[in-house]
Amino acid sequence: MARTRFRLDQPVAPRRVTLRPGYDPEAFGRFAERFARFMGTAKFVVYMTAIVILWVAYNLFVGIRYYHTHHDCTITRVTADNEIVTTTRNIPRCQQGLKPFDPYPFILLNLFFSTQASYAAPLILLAQNRQADRDRVQMEEDRARAERNIADTEYLTREVAAIRIALGDVATRDFVRDELRRLLEEFEERREPATREGEPHR
Repeated sequence: MARTRFRLDQPVAPRRVTLRPGYDPEAFGRFAERFARFMGTAKFVVYMTAIVILWVAYNLFVGIRYYHTHHDCTITRVTADNEIVTTTRNIPRCQQGLKPFDPYPFILLNLFFSTQASYAAPLILLAQNRQADRDRVQMEEDRARAERNIADTEYLTREVAAIRIALGDVATRDFVRDELRRLLEEFEERREPATREGEPHR
């Protein structure tokens, strides 16, 4: 059986298929820019302030009602002398009503802020890096455009100088008119004496 040889003029099928998740750096970069741009707006500050106020107010109000509501509880016990003793105590009612999901000192809120800060800093840095890359590309394009403008200006300057030098050796329209006017005046001056000599004497 003949051995199969690879040909350089034909593409080779991939040998191994890797199941890796797709990653688009541009899409992630655009998301980072939108996130950083949103964090720098007054809307973000207003939203964050409203969330913090509602969070703290709810947990404080519900926590006060939850932990400071008491009721009288009657406890009956038997002593060693087989006597029944009844005691009434004022204990918190911790099994009724709404329970605060993040009571004071608001550990969950602090965790939320820490997580937000840990993610916000890299996203803002990524957005700044993308902006710096765009600024660098724009600067390079501006530099190349300025160099082309300087080269075009120098070329036009040389062309104008060459045209001026060439026009210095060529008779211009004004020069021809001046020469024709001068020749006409000389012709008139020469014709006047000849006309006077040709007239008969009276």
